Amino acid sequence: MIAGAEPIPAPSPRPTPRQTFEFAVAWLFIHALRILPRPVARVAGTLIAAFAYFALGRLRRVGQRNLALAFPGMPAAERTRILRQEYRNLGWLLAEFCRMSTYTAAYASRFIRYEGLDHYLAARDRGKGVLILTGHLGAWELSSFYHSLAGYPMGMVIRRLDNPLVDALVNRIRCLHGNRVLHKDDFARGLIAAMRAGDTVGILMDTNMTPPQGLFAPFFGIQVCTASGLARVALKTGAAVLPGFLLWDESERRYVLHFYPEIALASTGDSEADAATNTARFNAVLEDAIRQHPSQWLWMHRRWKTRPPGEPPIY
Repeated sequence: MIAGAEPIPAPSPRPTPRQTFEFAVAWLFIHALRILPRPVARVAGTLIAAFAYFALGRLRRVGQRNLALAFPGMPAAERTRILRQEYRNLGWLLAEFCRMSTYTAAYASRFIRYEGLDHYLAARDRGKGVLILTGHLGAWELSSFYHSLAGYPMGMVIRRLDNPLVDALVNRIRCLHGNRVLHKDDFARGLIAAMRAGDTVGILMDTNMTPPQGLFAPFFGIQVCTASGLARVALKTGAAVLPGFLLWDESERRYVLHFYPEIALASTGDSEADAATNTARFNAVLEDAIRQHPSQWLWMHRRWKTRPPGEPPIY
């Protein structure tokens, strides 16, 4: 091998017939919704979500269990209303994702506006990088896409989809306007490099983790295993941590992309204690946002699956 040359990548395995079929179905589905007018696509997404609510009983039961954990004093009828609204919002997000490749900045600004953009710009201009603390709340797929449309492309830490053809299709849409993907299975070096370059990266912090990648921190009063990488990278690089969520505003009948003030980080010199303290702060920020907009969070995810040693399973 010539010194300094990049190693020749191993050839990708040929897709299986099942993967090819799944890709064809996904491609046809995305393009079918893509050609519909936006209001019609959102109605179609709502109908698909309503079908999923009744057809996928296991997911519905997980959502009901999570709502009971988070809001034990809430009447069951209210929890059901919240869960059904969440499915509606997911149907809308499905429609928006399928149509995103047609959006321009001018068109998207008709139904999306910023709030707190100055917080983001101030953090970015410090030059040490920005870590966007976010979650599966509101229209998370549309948030980074709109931010790139507005001229602020960013990185996204995501998990690879099991089907590599569908994964590539989805990522092509996400990255049409300069966004880039950092995969969870090898993101640490890329995340540190991005912060040192002064870039912005969004991290979905509300998924279940397992040790040692995660540590336990409170969330709705219950310990959950939470990714600690954001806290560790922020302290290592001096990057700003900003909460950011794209939320549906019922009164305005449009989405609002909120950027909140930078989160103050504990920095005592004890790296493990600081990681635990800051991760707990991040969970508190997420919990507060979910409490304010409960019908917009992904309740169907088994967020409390990993339990501390000795605790019984929740699901």
